[in-house]
Amino acid sequence: MSIQLSAAVRNARLDAIETAIGASAVLKIRTGAQPADVAAADSGTVLATLNLPADWMAAASAGAKAKAGTWSDAAADAAGVAGHFRIYATDGTTAHLQGSITITGSGGDLTLDNTNLAVGQIVTITGFTLTDGNA
Repeated sequence: MSIQLSAAVRNARLDAIETAIGASAVLKIRTGAQPADVAAADSGTVLATLNLPADWMAAASAGAKAKAGTWSDAAADAAGVAGHFRIYATDGTTAHLQGSITITGSGGDLTLDNTNLAVGQIVTITGFTLTDGNA
């Protein structure tokens, strides 16, 4: 038998993630596979750096929490294929969350309108949702 949590508890856990990371988090899109865990050193080349909105996630509802506002970078830093992302505290160095990247509709943890980035191109995050388990 598995443990089940109410929607209120799952929502509280999700909202705590944004609180712990802090306002104005930094998202970096990187090449290659993500590190073994979020405590491991950064890997891959940084393709784009996005300063997320001050309130970067919507309030959790029904055990899920979606991105809020516009997540975009006016000009990619480097050329390459996006492989993973990391979200950092405002300092841009303390990693708190990481996951896979795919093109919109392909099921990645974070989705982009285009995963093959060129220097200077606009980078737009089309989807990002955290879903809590134990429903």
